Amino acid sequence: MKRVPRAFGRLLQRRRELLLGMAALGGVALQARQARAAALPTRPGAGPASRDEARRRGAAAAAGSTAVLMARGGNEDRRDEMAVLRRFVQACGGPQARIVVLTAASAVPQILWAGYERAFAALGVAGCVEMALGSREDADSPAAVREILAADGVFMTGGDQRRLLSVLGGSAVAEAMRRARAQRGTCVAGTSAGAAALSGRMLAGGRAPLLPEKDVVLLDAGLDLLPGAIVDQHFSERRRLARLMSAMAQHPELLGVGIDEDTALVVGRGGIEVVGSGAVTLLDGRHMGSSVKQAQPGERLTLAGLRIHVLQSGQRLELAPGGTATVAAPGLQEAVELLVRAV
Repeated sequence: MKRVPRAFGRLLQRRRELLLGMAALGGVALQARQARAAALPTRPGAGPASRDEARRRGAAAAAGSTAVLMARGGNEDRRDEMAVLRRFVQACGGPQARIVVLTAASAVPQILWAGYERAFAALGVAGCVEMALGSREDADSPAAVREILAADGVFMTGGDQRRLLSVLGGSAVAEAMRRARAQRGTCVAGTSAGAAALSGRMLAGGRAPLLPEKDVVLLDAGLDLLPGAIVDQHFSERRRLARLMSAMAQHPELLGVGIDEDTALVVGRGGIEVVGSGAVTLLDGRHMGSSVKQAQPGERLTLAGLRIHVLQSGQRLELAPGGTATVAAPGLQEAVELLVRAV
């Protein structure tokens, strides 16, 4: 895993502390509890007796969900504890799950696949296959559709989200992913570019300014698996807070989701959960006022009333039986409900 210089690490920690202080001033009080995933067996035959039993156990661990999305910030640990990948395997039903890895976002898919193949094998997963889609014709293949519909988990690797959407966008495979998630409870996950592609309005590119600016980001159509959100990744490591704020100014009706490296946001029908070594930052601009209409392209923006929630690893926010989030802050409750509605 990439190591962050000590001085830069201190800057990142200070930024998180400042954001948490802002949340506290706004009256946000989270009732967090640690959500430790049970260790997965890695020996052949040590898993549950059947796939159905494994799926039930995975669903129970995912806050009662029957369908799960996982958006990851990229650069997840694939050698040591592998907490993010373990959680994905658990959500898929355990080591005996059938997992399809989509490498279409990458310019070097075989290198990327080799790394994930080793990581999943180390977690005891034998039924892990690569789906190498090089064109729209490949993504419309009946054989590829059948593979997706039979999968317990679909994992989209990093690379370039525009490359990924040029192959998957509007394809039969993309539709099969939606069907599999809705009908079979298949877990769909994306890391880095794959996480960005989960959005309805995808953050396709743009630099990371020091302060929010007008038209600094490029937005395009995503896979619409998480329609109410715009996902950005490598969030703290690449200092992308102002970039995501700039996107929120363009689309204040959507929820901004910034995910640190080696970290995942798990979204299920029972609530949300943060897994890994970093944090997830939620930006809610639905009650925000801004200067975006008056500003010129490239001009810095005033944003007033933007809500910021910083959720650390291990925090789980659940929905009550009536569909209401069991959190103290009304703003965060609305954000959780918006994410959960997607699944």
